[in-house]
Amino acid sequence: MLKVLKMLLLLGSLSAAVAHAEMSIEIIGAGEHQIPVAVAPLGGDAKIAAAINEVVLADLQRSGLFRIVDNAGKTPHEPSEVNYADWQAMGAEALAIGSVELVEAGRVSVKVRLLDVLKKSPLLGEVVSAKDSQTRQIGHRIADLIYEKLTGDKGVFSTRIAYVNRLGEKYRLVVADSDGYNEQTVLAQNEPIMSPAWSADGSRLAYVSFETGHAAVFVQSVFTKQRNLLADFRGSNSAPTWSPDGKQLAMVLTRDGSSQLYLINADGSGIQRLTFSGAIDTEPCFSPDGQRLLFTSDRGGSAQIYQLAIAGGLEQRVSFGEGTNYSPRYSPDGKSMVLVHRANAQFYIATQDFQSGQMQLVTDGGWHKKPSFAPNGKMILFASEARGRGILASVSSDGRVKQHMFTQTGDAREPMWNPHF
Repeated sequence: MLKVLKMLLLLGSLSAAVAHAEMSIEIIGAGEHQIPVAVAPLGGDAKIAAAINEVVLADLQRSGLFRIVDNAGKTPHEPSEVNYADWQAMGAEALAIGSVELVEAGRVSVKVRLLDVLKKSPLLGEVVSAKDSQTRQIGHRIADLIYEKLTGDKGVFSTRIAYVNRLGEKYRLVVADSDGYNEQTVLAQNEPIMSPAWSADGSRLAYVSFETGHAAVFVQSVFTKQRNLLADFRGSNSAPTWSPDGKQLAMVLTRDGSSQLYLINADGSGIQRLTFSGAIDTEPCFSPDGQRLLFTSDRGGSAQIYQLAIAGGLEQRVSFGEGTNYSPRYSPDGKSMVLVHRANAQFYIATQDFQSGQMQLVTDGGWHKKPSFAPNGKMILFASEARGRGILASVSSDGRVKQHMFTQTGDAREPMWNPHF
């Protein structure tokens, strides 16, 4: 279990207050236009209210899209208690207020309101209920509501990530909240674990384990821990990815010679070969509509990104220019992809629009690999290195906000953002 460490929030040159997290998180940079938001302390049970407020503030700050306005000791809980002139003078454009109510044994209800300070009008009013032990989940939900109302995009603070933690010869497949809290070990063993892939509904993980003596693909329930051996063919079985409907997986097998792409039903039946290039075809990814796959291939002499239609037809190369390209992932809307671009011995995270073909580097280069989009398409999670160890990192899709996440021990590798809101 990762121990609680300090969360260091670095928003440009601004040093924020220290909070506690199960990862040490560094945030560098900010959105081009930060929205000034004030979050008044919740009323009601002081301990529960403080815990929720801490999560809401941390979420909004680490997004890089908001400038938190100090509440100057003011604690309104109802719109009638708000003096809009005071909040306007402090520079706030939006104000979140609310209160906590203990509705029954073991459960709390939080009434939250978001107010437009400039127009002196309500923006939203919601009630969020959960067990009193789920204060972090309540905080994430409130932050998601604020984020969506002020940006127009769904928030992803309540979503989860998966990654592999390695300490010596011990490997753990880990699922955690997007901020590193509520860590859950899905699998622990002394053999390597690679390529975790979420099902679209967030209930299952496919991954590669070497416990059978070579690379084999397993599927495991995140909730029950029940696991099944899906692919253990001769040679290597690797790089699983789920179809959007959860009925099939694409993966890479070498059972017929070189690395080629195959489809297989989620119960292990109905295997179907998709590519016949004789080159190395690997790292498949389904399009959001399930009709196409992106993949990496060296069939043209160097690693590049290709696309194929599941129904059949010629594969189409979609990455060009100097350098090599790996690890493609569709954006949630299917209009672009994220990938790893290698040039001048550096690995960069990049995005590419399918219509224009324009590639944009969103990181400064280094050891940056295995990118995946957040379900709203606004953030990208990837593997990186810092301070001599493997870490998780994220970057906004425009490259402005960067985040480093350090586990207390071991290396973090193979990250994947859960596509399910």
